[in-house]
Amino acid sequence: MIWQPIAIDPATASPLPTPQPTAIALLSGGLDSATAAALAVEAGYAVIGLSFDYGQRHRRELLAAKAVAQALQLAEHHTIAVNLASWGGSSLTDQAIAVPTDGVQSGVIPSTYVPGRNTVFIALGLSLAEARGASKLVLGVNAVDYSGYPDCRPDYLSAFQTLADLASKSGREGHGAQLWAPLVLWSKTEIVREALRLGVPVDSTWSCYSGGDKACGICDSCRIRDAALIEAGHPELASGALSSH
Repeated sequence: MIWQPIAIDPATASPLPTPQPTAIALLSGGLDSATAAALAVEAGYAVIGLSFDYGQRHRRELLAAKAVAQALQLAEHHTIAVNLASWGGSSLTDQAIAVPTDGVQSGVIPSTYVPGRNTVFIALGLSLAEARGASKLVLGVNAVDYSGYPDCRPDYLSAFQTLADLASKSGREGHGAQLWAPLVLWSKTEIVREALRLGVPVDSTWSCYSGGDKACGICDSCRIRDAALIEAGHPELASGALSSH
């Protein structure tokens, strides 16, 4: 028998399925990173979550990250250890430095800033992205509500993108992962509303700087989150309401 090619009419042929794109989402367990990851899922990405045990004051947020990854049905979720507490320098990594509870002061970077944290995390996220062929690195960073941490600002992200394009094989070849920080200029209230629209399990996320069973309600992070929840019309999700149950 002589093999004969089968003629296919392009007008009626079924198109080949388009491979699902992959994104890496840095997942802290907080509301912002959960919302950013959910946006990536909604956009059609197979999302791989990446969390960090960096020597933070408590592990409560890592439990929240695991819960969020399960709720969003992420393709994978990894937690790796990077002990930034070895040298401290932040109230989140040094028990000797008190967590601020007086509210955010305009123009003052608070003691909760962790030296180099996002630089380390993004570098590791880009490593995973290149290894897995991911086209996006999803970040929940926000410059509006946290006195403008230096590593949460648009100019920092732009400069890091330039570095990423130069520092990786995929970047040099023109197909490196792109940093995607959709919430960077959003207000916390806007983030809350988007999280609720996306079905993010807000009550499973953890923003408090304390590590108790219930959010403290007095640290800067709790104050900002609670005010946004109340403004968005959901006081039942604020720390005081949840603590009363």
